[in-house]
This record gives sequence, structure tokens and C-alpha cells, in this order.
Amino acid sequence: MPRFSVIVPAYQVQAYLPECLDSVLSQSYPDLELIAVDDCSPDACGTIIDEYAARDARVQALHLPENQGLGGARNAGTAQARGDYLLFLDGDDTLTPDALRAIADRIKETGDPDLLVYDYARTFWTGRAERNKLAAQLAEEGPAPFRLADRPGLLRVLMVAWNKAYRREFVEENDLVFPPGFYEDTPWTYPALLTAGSIATLDRVCVHYRQRRQGSILGTTSRKHFDIFEQYDRVFAFLAERPELASWQPVLFRRMVDHFTTVFTSRNRLPKGSRGEFLRTARAHYRRYRTGGSNVPLRTRLRHGLVHYGLHRTYGALQGAMSARRRAVKAGVKSVRGLRSALLQLHYRIQLRLPLRADRAVFAAYWNRGHGCNPGALEAAFRTHAPHVRTAWIARPEHHHTIPPGPRRLRPGTFAYWTALARSKYLVNNVNFDRRLKKRPGQVFVQTQHGTPLKHMGLDLQERPAAAAGMDFEELLRGVDKWDYVLSANRHTTLTWERVYPGGYRTLEFGYPRNDVFQSATSADVTRIRESLGVPEGAVALLYAPTHRDYRRTQRPALDLDRIVRRLGPRFVILARAHYWHGGQFASGARVIDVSDHPSVESLCLAADALVTDYSSLMFDYANLDRPIVVHTEDWDAYSAARGTYFDLRSSPPGAVARTEDELIDIFASGHWRGSRSAQLRAAFRERFCRYDDGRAAERVVRHVVLGETAGLPEFIPLAERHPVPSAASGLAHSPPATVPQPSGHLPVTESR
Repeated sequence: MPRFSVIVPAYQVQAYLPECLDSVLSQSYPDLELIAVDDCSPDACGTIIDEYAARDARVQALHLPENQGLGGARNAGTAQARGDYLLFLDGDDTLTPDALRAIADRIKETGDPDLLVYDYARTFWTGRAERNKLAAQLAEEGPAPFRLADRPGLLRVLMVAWNKAYRREFVEENDLVFPPGFYEDTPWTYPALLTAGSIATLDRVCVHYRQRRQGSILGTTSRKHFDIFEQYDRVFAFLAERPELASWQPVLFRRMVDHFTTVFTSRNRLPKGSRGEFLRTARAHYRRYRTGGSNVPLRTRLRHGLVHYGLHRTYGALQGAMSARRRAVKAGVKSVRGLRSALLQLHYRIQLRLPLRADRAVFAAYWNRGHGCNPGALEAAFRTHAPHVRTAWIARPEHHHTIPPGPRRLRPGTFAYWTALARSKYLVNNVNFDRRLKKRPGQVFVQTQHGTPLKHMGLDLQERPAAAAGMDFEELLRGVDKWDYVLSANRHTTLTWERVYPGGYRTLEFGYPRNDVFQSATSADVTRIRESLGVPEGAVALLYAPTHRDYRRTQRPALDLDRIVRRLGPRFVILARAHYWHGGQFASGARVIDVSDHPSVESLCLAADALVTDYSSLMFDYANLDRPIVVHTEDWDAYSAARGTYFDLRSSPPGAVARTEDELIDIFASGHWRGSRSAQLRAAFRERFCRYDDGRAAERVVRHVVLGETAGLPEFIPLAERHPVPSAASGLAHSPPATVPQPSGHLPVTESR
């Protein structure tokens, strides 16, 4: 008997059905049966299902003689199911990779509950994905399993059948069936949640809920949307048969009215001329099911009142009035913003006429994201080596928590912000400041940059339209003309910057300040950081940090991280960090720790025993730690064609090179990641790119730029004499640590290329 029965009804989804079925059959947890139900579909769904059944014994093809609708098709599949747990998946949706394994683990962890609720993300035809906004309701904190009374907020999560796993015996014991008609999920999910003796949650996206551009049921204009009334009749009839559930009636009443107003206010659901009838029917249900204690929250009182009184025309008039009010407010806000912008620029012009403050410095990084990178290290060095200079840091409010005590906090676009830009002598950034900045005589702009270039940058992007993405090169050069100093960590960087950012600045080959910490950190620092990240003692921590792909619209992960740690065994964990442009996170399993939001990438480097990356400039910084680096180059040809690179990383790598995911697994399973050949490659890479990063870069910059010292700066410490803090795993035995069978077949390790 399989652990899971995945039931997939299919009706006119031939274009999406193969992807749906593949998402189930490719799961890393194979103990399943897939019941694919052809709901008498007029397209090729039935043929597709038969083809899959012929290829995979886990697929059971079920053809209905006539169209039953979504509810009937699910019932037919449920009747054939043999699994311990039932999962429903619509034919145009997909399971995310490793979803079933995560569900199975959580079910086992919580003692086989009646019901497991997991998360989903809406995926749009444009490629955009948006996670459920109520994901906080699925937090795994607190005791589990529980009953609905312990976590009533679950009723706010989308009431559908496909975001839950149901114990089959629980479904049979409670005679749960789907009714016919639209909104068939309603009389199924409410009774299931209310009667479940044990519920658990899984805070992980397990389903991608496709938002079709056309053809979805909820986007169809039809009188079938009136089915919603009969569905709620079934819900309240269920309550009436169970007096012990009577306390839930006020809650379900409010949910019902909210649902009615959602359908009523949706643009394309109700046929023309039927809206008044819909609202009158809603009013009848309002009066029928309202009970004492059905208090309506203030924010929804207007909508409930319109249903209560059936004020169709009043509602239309109010909608028109509210729309006019929104337009008026929008116009007013635009006028106020325009006036404020004019006042700010007037204020800035006045400040530009006032004397410079030689004791002030203003810093920013990564388009005002927060304290960090080279400017962050320099700001700290200003306070240490030039304490007479008062520092300020520009960051958006959501990043102010990253700013340490000491610098003044500034919000972009405020009067204080423009005052600082106008009157501070020192301007420090790793990108450009606001393009309206007028650099005045006496101001000193230190452009720190934020990495060693592997990919094409600056003017070299003129021939790379996919990467340039409409870049204004004339504006770029106007920004370059404001620079006084540009930092460099090696000769390659110096030559590249001076060619692609031509200007009158002076290059300071002093090293990158952000890398100073690699020479000053201690083993106690490493232990403290690893503990704060949740890295188990004795584990080998791999930092996975991929870069941005210019040739892709969506930045999907190139590696299956959960699969990698499973293959390598319990000794390994992965610290997964998404590129800062993406704004998203990696789905994480038990030994994949998402560190995308961590404010300090340098701390993550200190915590990691090895770096796994593709073409990220982080490899040049991490090499200063003299720890293993493995590069994954599966899409090198596409990446280099779209972006352009300054050298072939495969021929001059900082360590082992993996062309596929299986090769990457083999490199770590066999121990080659820290073998002698990898060490030789890393030594050559460090000799080329780490000459100046000896731990005193920030001091050199401050002493030269602020204190005016042109001689007597700290001498560079040779590579052989540097002693960066060792990794936590450096003392572990060098025997192959993998505890699972290796991939079959010949998987060459390409570190010797």
C-alpha cells in the first residue's frame, strides 16, 4: 500500500497536464500512486494519461464516461485510492521538487495527523511567482499536532482541497465527498478542518498554483457562480447535524459573506444583468445563517452591510464614489509629492551654497539596501582611524536594523539626506548615489566597487543588450566623472575598471576593505556565527551562492539542494544564499538553511567550510580564506554568450569544476573538493587575485584619503605569511565523508582541467 495517493482530475488542460504529471512522478519520494482522472475531456487529456500509465506502473488511468466536474472526478479518484494519505492536485498545477518528501517527513514528525496543511505559490504566465500572503498561519512553532480550535487562523488560508494531505481513513470515517458544481472545495475543506482530531502544518511551498491567462474556472463568466449558495447550504447543514460544532457558525458566517462579496466584486464572474439577483440571494443567506456573536470587523463592515441589505445600486454608487475618491486622492498625492520634491531640491540647492563640513562622511551600499560590503568596512575604519569624522549611513527604513551603533541613520529622499549629500566632505558608495547629486569642489567620492569582475561590466555591456537591459551609458559616465578614488583588489580589476569606467579618478590598489575580516576573525568568531545560523556541531557547511542570469526571465535555482545533501549524507549542510537582486529565497529542507536575508555575506563566508558557486564574484573574496571552492559551470556557454566574461573560468578555476549536479555531488562525496589538486588550483587563483587583500585595506584607504598620508602605509603581507582563520571542518579527517551510495556510471571530476 503506497504512502500517498495523488489524485489529478483532468479536463481541457492538455497543454499543462504533462508538466503536472511529471511533477508528481519525478518526486524524490517515490512511494506513491498517481490516479489520473480523465473527466471525459474533449481534448487529448485521456490520451496523455494513457501514455503515462503505459510508461509508469504507479500511474492509474481512470476514464469517466461523462463529465462529472472537478468534484465528481475527485470522488472517482478517491474511490480507487489505496494510499495512507490523499493529495489532490489540479491538472494545470504542479508539485514543487521534493514536496512529497517534505510532506512525508512532517507527517512522520507529527505522528500521522488527520490533516496536514502546506503552503503554495501562485505562478503567473509571465513567469512571476508569488507566495501565499497568509503563509504565517502555517508556522511550525508550538505543539503539533493540534485541533482547529488551537489555530483558528487556518480558516483564513485559501479554502481549497489541494493544499492539504488527508489521512484516507479519516476521510472514509467522516464520509467526506465533493459535491457537484462550482466552489466544490467549500463543503469539503470546512468539514475536514472542523472534524479533524489532529492537524499539522508545513511551512513550505509544495504546490505551484497556476494563474492561467485564460480558461480558469474562476475567470469564467457563468451562472454557475450561483452554485456558491448551495455549497454554503451544505456547510451549514453539516454544522446543524453536529451540535458540538455550533460555536463555529459565527466564524463560518463571516467567511461566507466575505466569499459572497469576493464573487460579487470580481469583474468577470457574473453574467451581465445577474448581479442584482446574486446580491438578493446573498441577502437571503445572510439573514438565514446569521447568529448571535457574528460581529463583523470594522474593516469589512461596509461590505457586509451591503450584503445584509442587498443594496445593489447603492453598492454601485459607492463603488463609483470610492473610485472617484481614489482618483482624487491619487491626484492630490501626486501634487503633494511634486511640491515636496520641489522643496527638497530647493533645500538641496541652498545647502550646496553653505560651507562643506570637513568632519562629515556619508556612506551607502547596494542602492541603499543596508550597512555592509566595502562601504560598511570603511565606515567602521573611519570611526577607528579618523574618529574626528562623524559618519552617516543612508538606507531604506527596512534595512536600518543592519546599521550598527555609531553612524547617523539617514532615509533616502529626506531633507537630512540631501543636507548630508550637499555638505559632507567624504562620499563613499559601492554604486553611484542619486543621479541628481552635484559633486562640489572639495568633496571626495570614494567608489569602492563590490567585487572582482569575471563578467563584463561598464562600457563592455554596450555589446551585450540582454545584460545591459537598457542601461544609459552616458548617464553611467556622468556618474564616473564624480569619482575621485576607485578601490581595487588586484591588477586584473585595476585594468578592467580603468577601461570600462574611463574617468579622471585615481585607482587605489589597497585591497577590498570588506575582506579585512577574513584575516582578523578568530575561531571563536566562526563558532559563534555557525551557532547563530543553526549549523550543527561537526557538520560540513557548504555556502551556495549563485549569481544572476541575464539571459533568464526567472531565476530558478540551478541545483536541487535537498537532493545534494541527501546524497552526501547527514554530515553536510548547505547555507543557501540567493542573489540580492532576486528578492526571493530558496525553499529549504532539514539541512538546507536559507541565509538569503542575512545582512553579512562575510559572516556567511566565515561560517562555511567550502563555497559552491557558479560565476559569482564572491569566489574572489572567499579565496582569501584559503578554503575550498567548487564551481558549477553547467550553463557556461549560455552565460558567457549573454553576459560576456573576461576569462574562461573553466581553465583558470579556484578549485574543482563540476559541469553537472551529479559531478558536483561526486566531487564532495569523493573528497576531491579539498584534495591536493584543488589546493594547487586555489593557490594559483589566490596569487592572481588576492595579492592586496591582507587585512589592512580599510586602514590604508582611511590613512591615505582622510589623513593625507602618502607614505608609510602598511606594507602588503605576502600570501605565504597570511594566516586567515581556519574553517570549522579543517581539522576533520580527510576520508570521503559520504554515507550514501555514489551516483552510478562514470562521472568525471573536472578539477584537473
